Amino acid sequence: QVQLVESGGGLVQAGGSLRLSCAVSGLAFNNYAMGWFRQAPGKEGDIVIGISWSGASTYYVESVKGRFTISRDNGKNTVYLQMNSLKPEDTAVYYCALGRQYGSGRYAHEYNHWGQGTQVTVSS
Repeated sequence: QVQLVESGGGLVQAGGSLRLSCAVSGLAFNNYAMGWFRQAPGKEGDIVIGISWSGASTYYVESVKGRFTISRDNGKNTVYLQMNSLKPEDTAVYYCALGRQYGSGRYAHEYNHWGQGTQVTVSS
């Protein structure tokens, strides 16, 4: 059974940083694209950032470019989201997501499993 468990959310002031982690179990992690989605209050969730199965390619939405970084540690079956220069509009529940086997991680429709989510709140 595939499991994705996020950690690392919390409350931070604008301009601060947080690192989210997502531990994955139940499959050959190194063969799968991974990503992070977020859902702000009253809004639909959408993909924020993705990394290909090989780690060679990453995809970012425009609003987080230069501030957020995704990485993966295949030895630990873990994907990370480093968030710097956080803004109040980054406030959302962040979900780790499992992409397609040998996928790019670029497209929302590639993803089919999500974690339970972790709250990130950025105060102004």
